[in-house]
Order: sequence, then structure tokens, then C-alpha cells
Amino acid sequence: MQNIVIKTNPNDNVAIVASPTGLKRGAIVLNGIVLEEDIPMGHKVSLQTLNEGDAVIRYGQNIGFANKIIEKGSWVNESNISMPQAPNLADISYVQPKVPQVESLKDFTFQGFKNADGSVGTKNVLGITTSVQCVAGITSFIENKIRKELLPLYPNVDDVVAFNHSYGCGIAIDAPAAIIPIRTIKHIAQNPNFGGEIMIIGLGCEKLRPERLLPDTRNQLLVTGGLVSKQSDSDNQFSSNQLPINQSTNNQSSILYLQDERFEGFYEMVDGIMEMAERHLQKLNQRKRETCSAADLVVGMQCGGSDAFSGLTGNPVSGFAADLIVKAGGTVFFSEVTEVRDAIHLLVPRCETEEVAQKLKDEMAWYDNYLNQGKADRSANTTPGNKGGGLSNIVEKALGSVVKSGSSPIVDVISPGEKIRKKGLNFVATPASDFVCGTLQLAAGMNMHVFITGRGTPYGLNMVPVVKVSSNTKLANRWHDLIDFDAGPVAFGQKTIEEMGWELFHLILEIASGEKKVATDKLGLYNDLVLFNPGPLT
Repeated sequence: MQNIVIKTNPNDNVAIVASPTGLKRGAIVLNGIVLEEDIPMGHKVSLQTLNEGDAVIRYGQNIGFANKIIEKGSWVNESNISMPQAPNLADISYVQPKVPQVESLKDFTFQGFKNADGSVGTKNVLGITTSVQCVAGITSFIENKIRKELLPLYPNVDDVVAFNHSYGCGIAIDAPAAIIPIRTIKHIAQNPNFGGEIMIIGLGCEKLRPERLLPDTRNQLLVTGGLVSKQSDSDNQFSSNQLPINQSTNNQSSILYLQDERFEGFYEMVDGIMEMAERHLQKLNQRKRETCSAADLVVGMQCGGSDAFSGLTGNPVSGFAADLIVKAGGTVFFSEVTEVRDAIHLLVPRCETEEVAQKLKDEMAWYDNYLNQGKADRSANTTPGNKGGGLSNIVEKALGSVVKSGSSPIVDVISPGEKIRKKGLNFVATPASDFVCGTLQLAAGMNMHVFITGRGTPYGLNMVPVVKVSSNTKLANRWHDLIDFDAGPVAFGQKTIEEMGWELFHLILEIASGEKKVATDKLGLYNDLVLFNPGPLT
């Protein structure tokens, strides 16, 4: 494995150093190019002399311009290239693609939990959500109490999960942007892994009424660019001064108010919640795994702690697995707007219809404006760790990031906090922040999560299994008990993307069936969920 560099496209004028220890000055690569300096693993070497202003090409795309002369064999990094402008959305035209006939995959199954609404869970979890942050202390207390005292009595229930958040009061509840966190909380409660048995703990005086978080299929929200363009009557039916806490509803079994006057002190509140939990656990315990089609998979693809190998190994392997899931009739989505923005010209042609293409561009435009309001831009995305792993800027990062979407047509675009509507490949618009993206993907309805990393992260979610994929074997060996799947062999030609894509697909089915546990579930490593809230506080 000495002196190995990887050129990803015939038109590239840089290559990636693959040797785990990097390469030293004087090393000879690609039949005669002599390195002018030491270059770390994952970083770029110039394959030709670049004059100031010359384009730097990786993946066959312009990732920047040389800001000074870069000699052949030199280290190319963020210090000697400048970033190009993002693709102009107005200039990206849409032509109806000719979608080739693809043979569907049949007879692939997993053992899942079927729900009354047709969705399928990969876990069987008692979910507790809140309508306001004020009750977070008691929900954390009750989560531990249920896990210790009640769960052992219900062996078919995997876990109890409390979703605490920072929303619910002190907010402009009717501001247009408020719909994003509200529908996110509401839709997380409908995640397939909760089996419809969600508990909602409210305080009683909050602006966000718990009733507003219950499923309501009577009206559909119409959204554009992340915000509501026409709000349904049902979405506004509970204002902050309606529904006193002693008023009966049809969903009393799902909602408990701590300010209910029947409770005398803390422990009566606890007893009330424990009684409600037992009713839900009895129902969840009746659920058993049964054979489900791979078409019932809803897999969220995400990457974090990315490096230069992410776009060479982990993301294309995950993208191949994504294509297999879609061919099997399942659903996959990818996200992270700022890590899509600079590759948008490659994605618009993949949209199934012109309407989907326009929605995709609308989400990009909405986020551009959102960043502008904060006096920021997409360049703020690339972290010190990304750069340490060889990614010079967000353009290079985005071109490698979108590969995890595979090659299937994009059938729909989902605004932040919305649920998916169609099977197939969806773009679910989210910020790139790992935990915010994961929160919004849960709201979209994923029952499995694939998370690709090159630098390493202990990221995990307790609501769905998170399959951690490493982009390089060096990380997989060092984090042997945190990584579930190593895509690194692709870098050295030991395995193909296709071979590893099939391996990942089969692993997803095994984990969805409960036959294998992901590392974060074994270790109990779980991130807090974080709402995306562009709305004002009051």
C-alpha cells in the first residue's frame, strides 16, 4: 500500500493520498510525479503545475481556483485554493430524464413490527414526547423509572425513549416559521418505531398545546421552501388560550398535564404517568416481529465527520445500497442542504418531474436566504476536522456527500419537519448539523439510519438503529467497537463498491430484523434530538 494516490475522474488534476501514514517529500506517484512536500493521508496532490486562477478539478468538477502557483507534486489544500461561486439556481434548467427500466429486487425481507397505518417499525419503543421544555426534568425521571420498574414486565418492548426539546413556550407560536419545530415534534411522535403508542406530557399553561401534536389527517399542510404557504384550519385549532387542562378530549389516554388539579405533589404526577405508561406498554407488548418486505424500509442517509475518503468509499457504497433499497420498493432519503447546494446542478437532472426539480431548487433558495439573514454562507459548513481529513471546502465536501443518494430518480422533496409522501428516493431538506439532521429525518419517518463518517463520531439515536459506516479502514481499526461497517477496502481495490453495497444492504436487513445490534445500541450511546427552529422567541 505504499505511495498510493487515488484519481477519481480522468479529468482530475489532483489525486488523494491513500497511504494510511501519508506520503513523504520525494515519494514518486502515478509513474513519475515527485512529491514536493509531505502530504497527509486524505489530502490532495497536484498532478500538474497550476497557475494562479486555474481550476482545481476533483470528481471531474471544479472545486476551486488556485490562488497562487501550485507546482506539480505539491500539497493542494484550503490555503492555496479559493472557492467558486455556488451554482446559480436560475441557470439550472430541467429536462425530463429518460429513466431506464430497472429490474426490481424481489423476495428480500426482514422481521419488523407492522403498524395499523401500514408503516413498519424496526424497534418496538415506548415514546414519550413533551409539549414544553418545562417538563423535561420529570420526563427524564420517569424514563429511568419506567426502564427499571416496568420494562422487565414487558419483554417484547425494546426500550422507553423520552424526547425532550427546548420548544413550547416563550415563542411566537403563530409566526410562519414556527410550523417547522411544531410539525417536527408532531411527526417524530408518529415514527414507525413507536407503534402509535406515544405519550405526551404537558405542563398546562404552555403555548404549544399537546393536542396540536396528535395525528390529524383531516388537512394537509402546503409548504414551500420550508415555510407554510397556506396553513390549514386544523393546524391553528388550538391557540394558547384554548382547551383548559380539565377539558376532555378524545385522546386523554395519550396526554397528561402536570398542572392537572387531581395531582397532589410530585409523586402523584409520577403515579399518573406510570399508570398511563402501563396502558401503552400492554399494547406495545402485543407487537411481535413478523416477515415484512424490504419495501417497508425507510432509510435515512447522513454523513458526519467527513473526510476525503467519504466521497470515494463510504458514500458511494451507501449510495449503491440505497439503489438496492429503492429497487426493492423501499424508501431512502438524503439531506443536508449546505452539503447538497454545490452539487445541485447534478441533482436537478435526476428529479422525476419538473415539479420536483422546482421544489428542490426552492429549498436551496430558502436556505440561501436563511443563511443570508444570519450573515453567514455555505462556506461556514466545512469544519476543522473536515479540512484535517483533506476536504478543502464545502464544494469538495458536497460533491462527495451527494454520492450517498445513489443514482435513483428523486421522486419528492420534503421540507423541514414534514413526513415523506412517496416511496423511492426523497430529498429531505435539513441543516447539515448531525443532530438537527437526524431529528428531522426521524420526523420524516425513517425506521433505519445509515451514518457515514471518515473522522469518527459516537453519534447515535435511541429511536432507530444507526448503522455507522467508516470511510477508511484506519478509523475502523482504531474505533473497532464503534464502527459497524468498514467501506475502506474500496480505496485499495480489495473490494468493489458493488460488493460492499450488497454487504451493507444485507447488514441493514439483519439489523432491521433485530438479528444484529448496532454499536451505539450495544453501548447505549445516544444523542439528544435538536429542533430546527428558525422562528422568533418572545
